[in-house]
Amino acid sequence: MKKIFKVEISFWIQIGILSLLTSCIDNTSSKSLENVKFNENSEIKKEAQHLSEAFKNYWYSGEAEITSYKLEQARYGEIRQGKAVLIFVTEDFLPNIQVKADQQHPENISVLKLNATKNFNTGIYPYSVMQSTFYSVANNQHALKVSSSMQEWCGHVYTQLNNRDDFEINSYSYFQSEADKSYNLNKAILENELWTQLRLDPKQLPTGDGDLQIIPSFEYIRFKHADLKAYKASTVLTNNTYTISYPELDRTLTINFNPDFPYEISGWVETFISGFGSNAKHLTTKATKLVSIKSPYWSKNKNKDEVLRKTLQLN
Repeated sequence: MKKIFKVEISFWIQIGILSLLTSCIDNTSSKSLENVKFNENSEIKKEAQHLSEAFKNYWYSGEAEITSYKLEQARYGEIRQGKAVLIFVTEDFLPNIQVKADQQHPENISVLKLNATKNFNTGIYPYSVMQSTFYSVANNQHALKVSSSMQEWCGHVYTQLNNRDDFEINSYSYFQSEADKSYNLNKAILENELWTQLRLDPKQLPTGDGDLQIIPSFEYIRFKHADLKAYKASTVLTNNTYTISYPELDRTLTINFNPDFPYEISGWVETFISGFGSNAKHLTTKATKLVSIKSPYWSKNKNKDEVLRKTLQLN
């Protein structure tokens, strides 16, 4: 992919010199983005993350990582039993139209995609939740795209964010007050992208004591019918946990992970006010790891392959 920039800004912190240069970025493959400093809309970014051989061997093996979790989900002021699944896989991604590429192309960007699903019942009717995050393995910019869908017997809702000059939001819902909206947001940290950033390098996760602006997960926004925008947040990173706290939302999320590569997520705990009116109360959602496998699941679509669901304890 050949990108020509009229001006490339390079900060040499150690010597304190700011140089203004005219340059041309060389061709880069979809798996080597280490020289890219600007995205398509000239957003300034840090240097791209070096991809180790261990990373390439694990994530470019032609398989996805699939991990199942026992889920205790707070909804309508009660805890519901269910299952969650995190599917991580690398893909070639087209940066302009922001979809998965159908074939190899020099303009493709390599992303680590997360499809996060939840399934649980609320009384007689089921909930199905899915959030998708497309995050460049260069680990030097916001997610290129985030989408979220939620289905239950009342109806379904869908939200999509595209990272261009701003965050472009398109949102659809069966609720009158939320239906068919399109608007732009200033760029800020996305909670959805932090899960994927953690898998690349947890030490690079943003930390701060109340001075960060973070857009909560699209799932939470829908559950609470909250405004999709950035909120003040604090974050704390330890050896094996990452905690996000939103004072205004009275919400805390802690992600537990293995501190060693490939930084598997062992579970998470989320505390917030669940329910409405007199039923509202602080409850804690918990997800506990069950099984993790690597598989090219897209080719496991025959009846005989259902045994893999038993392996993942998803029956």
